Amino acid sequence: MQDFTQPPYGGQPQYGLQASPAAMAQASEAAFFQKVYVWMCGAMAVTGLTGYLLSHSVGWIRFLTSSSVAVIMIIALQLGLVLLISFLFKSLSSSAVKALFIAYAVSIGFTVSLVLLVYPPGVIFKAFFSAAGVYGALAVYGVMTKRSLQSWGSFLFMGLVGLIIASVVNIFARSDAADFVICVVGVLVFAGLTAYDHQKLRVIHAGGFGDIEEESKSVCMGALQLYLDFINIFFFLLRLFGRGGD
Repeated sequence: MQDFTQPPYGGQPQYGLQASPAAMAQASEAAFFQKVYVWMCGAMAVTGLTGYLLSHSVGWIRFLTSSSVAVIMIIALQLGLVLLISFLFKSLSSSAVKALFIAYAVSIGFTVSLVLLVYPPGVIFKAFFSAAGVYGALAVYGVMTKRSLQSWGSFLFMGLVGLIIASVVNIFARSDAADFVICVVGVLVFAGLTAYDHQKLRVIHAGGFGDIEEESKSVCMGALQLYLDFINIFFFLLRLFGRGGD
């Protein structure tokens, strides 16, 4: 009787089928995205917990209401942390990138505490689940599409710059119509960035990593980008839904 555990022409026994290179690459990419999403979801949990605790803190509420520059300080802190991570990414260690990411997630919790104090729960839940739907659809598109989204990069960057300028101008103009347009454009820009960033992460992973340290930093930076996409979609939708009340 033939021994099926041995190869027909000698050599080492084969106890199973070897995975194809395509299957191995797919498994590696899935593991990479799993790490990215663990960090992203962890950051969102930190943000939510921080916002909830601060919204129930009498001292924090007193600080917000007693200082006219409190919100400006919060925005400046958030912007400073993002710029610090972005410009010093290559020179920072993975531990430093992770620490700064967590600090940024905590700082966004400051904003969430304001959201919990200002908006009704119904509006918050509606905005959150709507943001999850928009984000999820564009994330799947970014991962699954065979079309290159590289050309979207410059267009989305220009849209983001225009969005920031328009938002700053409207702080002084205080136009409801302009605010509505800004929110709609904001959702569209960050929805596009969601698809673009997912495909970009696929490209980064396909290029390989020099060592574990480089991969760890890329995972954290990717998580930050996806976190920013979701949180901005949520905030813009919140402002849209909040216009009509609960």
